[in-house]
Amino acid sequence: MSLVQEFKQFAMRGNVVDLAVAVIIGAEFGKIVNSFVNDILMPPIGTLIGGLDFKEYKIILAHTANKTVTLNYGSFLQSVINFLIIAASIFLMIKLMNAATRKSITPPAPPTPSKEELLLTEIRDLLKEKNS
Repeated sequence: MSLVQEFKQFAMRGNVVDLAVAVIIGAEFGKIVNSFVNDILMPPIGTLIGGLDFKEYKIILAHTANKTVTLNYGSFLQSVINFLIIAASIFLMIKLMNAATRKSITPPAPPTPSKEELLLTEIRDLLKEKNS
């Protein structure tokens, strides 16, 4: 098998395609959650803690001629909050999907015995009656 054919077979596998779709959807979901956090959730929280945006929180480490060196802990805090909200959202989505999957799955009906199994069952029952 040539390298190109092997790569094509690998790329067209269901798992690879599913993973690609998941990455794309996950990236877009991340944008939605970031917008929710930055545009809807953080302004009221910033107002409650004094009207400042988290991204403005920083510690000035040094001043140079052209630039100020800062430790931007507000941006880090914003990223941590974004991560926690994204993680909680994904957890809840997976939990809902698992609950829906459990409800929709019905246990399979027991298989019907074959003719041979029915015949053997009858023979077994007759032998039990004869020996009793």
